[in-house]
Amino acid sequence: MLYVDSNVFLYPIVYDSEVIVEAKKSKDFLLKIAEGSVEACTATITWDEIAWVVRKVFGFEFSAEMGKKFLAFPNLKLLGVKKSTIFKAQELMEKYLMKPRDAIHVAVALENDVTEVVSYDVDFDKIVGFKRVEP
Repeated sequence: MLYVDSNVFLYPIVYDSEVIVEAKKSKDFLLKIAEGSVEACTATITWDEIAWVVRKVFGFEFSAEMGKKFLAFPNLKLLGVKKSTIFKAQELMEKYLMKPRDAIHVAVALENDVTEVVSYDVDFDKIVGFKRVEP
């Protein structure tokens, strides 16, 4: 099981996959999840990140459309954020000097025994026992 960071979903939405390599790689990786050849999960907060960034860049209507599309993404397991998740995120934030949102992502993954994240965010590289790979 791989944990998918929000930037993997955002690259193909925000950038042209014919021009930006990360957008193309992300699009191809997401297709593998949709087809069921890669087992993947992400946190429910990923919806918020996608909707927020898309709204800032493209406006409300497209943001709402992309939010619905994310929620209907085939073969993607959505993991919840609990009170215990936030306590773990607080610990991670302090220990690794992380951004709060990144700490939540790591906490969600670790609470669900997922130790590998697919992301372009190098901040995940400093987490002991957690491996980052790119799409």
